[in-house]
Amino acid sequence: MSKKRILLIGGAGYVGTVLTSHLLKKGYKVRVLDEFVYDNQFAINPYLGDPDFEIQKGDLANDQDLKKAIQGVSDVVLLGGLVGDPVTKKYPEASNKINTEGVQSCIDFLNGQELGKVIFISTCSNYGLIDEDEIADEEFELNPLSLYATAKVEAEKHLLSYKEKADFTGVVLRFATAFGLSPRMRFDLTVSQFTRDLYFGKELIVYDEHTWRPYCHVRDFARLVQRVLEAEKNKVDFEVFNAGAEKNNFTKKMIVDEILKHDPNGSVKYTGKGDDPRNYRVSFEKVKTVLDFEPEYTVEEGIKELIEAFEIGVYSDAIENAGKYGNFEIKYDGIESND
Repeated sequence: MSKKRILLIGGAGYVGTVLTSHLLKKGYKVRVLDEFVYDNQFAINPYLGDPDFEIQKGDLANDQDLKKAIQGVSDVVLLGGLVGDPVTKKYPEASNKINTEGVQSCIDFLNGQELGKVIFISTCSNYGLIDEDEIADEEFELNPLSLYATAKVEAEKHLLSYKEKADFTGVVLRFATAFGLSPRMRFDLTVSQFTRDLYFGKELIVYDEHTWRPYCHVRDFARLVQRVLEAEKNKVDFEVFNAGAEKNNFTKKMIVDEILKHDPNGSVKYTGKGDDPRNYRVSFEKVKTVLDFEPEYTVEEGIKELIEAFEIGVYSDAIENAGKYGNFEIKYDGIESND
């Protein structure tokens, strides 16, 4: 049986490179379309030379790039965009061009291309701020509090508007906050940042330590995407799934406490309200029931594997070369930051 070729738009990023590895191991062909706005070309090094891997530099907002990338493709995973609240706040013009206009025009382009599934990677950040005694399922009212989440909500609506109109099966996955090791490692995400700072002896300043967030390992995200790709159409057709597990709903303080089990002498300062008011716990019952999916990795295991990587010298430059390990600066034609 010939191998299916999956197009990963934005596949050179933190999640995309892990997904690339996973799909190649599972017998798929992978083509990545990426603009490399973070100078993150180094992240695809592990896959160069693999006959089942292809890389194309290009923009998800450019139809000519998409026409080239879509040739011979069976399914698409749309990961691309500026990921995170800080970078979209810093580059609002780019956020609009890429995350809002670009993603929606990309969805428009994909209709009519005789694809199987189009999986849009969204975020649990769409829930924003909810009461302590509530847990958000997929029907819960969305309350985006940032440019990043607002664009994700609009893109979700745009994709779902194609129900019964598109020639593909659309699926929305609302990812929990990611953690775990990746070829394109990020230390601007809670679990990784907290672990790095405490391991290397920095004082960790934690805002709003009792706020909740769901977390999920990047390898579990990869397993879920594969499961959706292989799922029967009637289970996933224009459905929305929260992606994660309730066992990984953590407060910031719970994450710190877990790290301190490995390094009891770490210096932590808790302080008042920061500039990120998000606070939400999420239900993952639907993805567990419909797709029989439950993450394998816990936050505790993610912390442990990162400390083990530090101990053998991996990411030894994580402090002094911080810009390499996060979504801070971008290169995108004609775009300036808000700084």
